[in-house]
Amino acid sequence: MSLFSTGMNLMSKRLPKVIDPKTHAVIDYGIAGLFLIAGAIYWKRNKRAAVSAFICGGATAMNAMLTDYPGGVWKEMSYQTHGKVDAGLVGATGSMPRLMDFDDDDEARFFKMQTMVQATVTAMTDFDALGKSARSLRADDVA
Repeated sequence: MSLFSTGMNLMSKRLPKVIDPKTHAVIDYGIAGLFLIAGAIYWKRNKRAAVSAFICGGATAMNAMLTDYPGGVWKEMSYQTHGKVDAGLVGATGSMPRLMDFDDDDEARFFKMQTMVQATVTAMTDFDALGKSARSLRADDVA
């Protein structure tokens, strides 16, 4: 297990789970939009950073649109699976500057900041929230 994965696991266990599904959806679309805006801004001066931002923004938007939560469009995957994909997107975002060879450029700072933001949001989200509500509703029906 990498040092980053270990740190992510420790952080996710210690932070309070205060982000609900609706709030998480709003944050997801905000992050996706920020990536797309960054891609447009970077396009003239650093194509590799721009393409990386478009990839991250598109992947974040697709993850949100395919999730069965408030804000999901097609609802093809569970909220728990969305959380696992989010964790992967954190790693992808952090890897983009080195992978696309712009890790020494100013634009790499944006990706480092986005990685920290995404990791914190993922760690503070209760990905069992929808499952808990469904279970409690079933229990109420039985009683």
